[in-house]
Amino acid sequence: MSANNTLKQAPSYWEKKGLKALALWPLSKLFGTVSSIRRSLYDIGLIKSSALPVPVVIVGNIRVGGTGKTPTVLAIAKVLKAQGFHPGIISRGYKGSNQEPREVTASSLPSICGDEPCYMASQLQDLNIPIFIHPNRVAAGQELLKQYPHINVIISDDGLQHYRLKRWPAREGGHDIELVIRDARGEGNQFLLPAGPLRESPDRPRDFTFNLGLKESAGPYFQDAPCFDLDIKIGNIYQLKQPSHQMPLLTINDLLDASMPANQQLLAAAGLGNPKKFFQLLKDAGLKFGELPLPDHYDFSINPFKDKSEKVILITEKDAVKCSQLNDYKDDERIWVLPVTVDLPSDFVNQMVDILKRP
Repeated sequence: MSANNTLKQAPSYWEKKGLKALALWPLSKLFGTVSSIRRSLYDIGLIKSSALPVPVVIVGNIRVGGTGKTPTVLAIAKVLKAQGFHPGIISRGYKGSNQEPREVTASSLPSICGDEPCYMASQLQDLNIPIFIHPNRVAAGQELLKQYPHINVIISDDGLQHYRLKRWPAREGGHDIELVIRDARGEGNQFLLPAGPLRESPDRPRDFTFNLGLKESAGPYFQDAPCFDLDIKIGNIYQLKQPSHQMPLLTINDLLDASMPANQQLLAAAGLGNPKKFFQLLKDAGLKFGELPLPDHYDFSINPFKDKSEKVILITEKDAVKCSQLNDYKDDERIWVLPVTVDLPSDFVNQMVDILKRP
């Protein structure tokens, strides 16, 4: 397995304030100090930051690893389109090889543009919502607006800590929105990297907090910002080889041999920042299966299913974008894809629309 495909598990000491975390705490303090100085240099103008001429909705996280940003970005884009806005999306294009701001379409290659932008493009191709990528979100946004001048709101997939993109947050009376997504892991031991899992302090200001997939509600406010609980919704699974072949998730058991244990015939694989979230979703649905966690943004250059004997393999749509373009996978009849979406609360949608309409 290549270096890029090595599975890196989050350290267990990130979840509690044990001896190892406490030993690393001085480095976390240093990380926090450097980050704070860097942000201050942006604030006072010693490092240049630039604003985009349209409102920006930044969907990010404080904890490293996947928390559900991409499905949330898709949900926001779709609801803004339905509300009469003309949204566009900018993203880093992580793990892609692209060096210049460029548009991502349904035919773009994940190896060039990154898997998440390609996944979003596949979901939005009928809605005329442009997606542009570049590590510099300002450059991505400027190129998007140059080619699509009618766009009147931009959604940034990640970028909460990308202070080169200047923003006027709603909590200060502006029309930009900073949205923090939390998942069931919460903030762990609440330490910054490397002693803990946090990029920034857990009390970082924000305009909204989304709790995605939490078992218990955090209440109407979190860190002094409106807080909403989001549920992950699953759709009908479809066969990678023949996407028109669809069926409800639980009927997947019809593909298995009833005389054998299901967990020896069904394999769930996920190349996510938090693959446990995908597995838990399937467990909550009542399925029994084997687990194959893969590295986040796994490129599938080495086939992890080649020596697997399971009759059915369930993967995420993000992984399906890559597998559908590779010969080793696209004709494998065992592979099925599980779509997931999130529904945005109407109270949040109303508040977001009011903010974006500010002068």
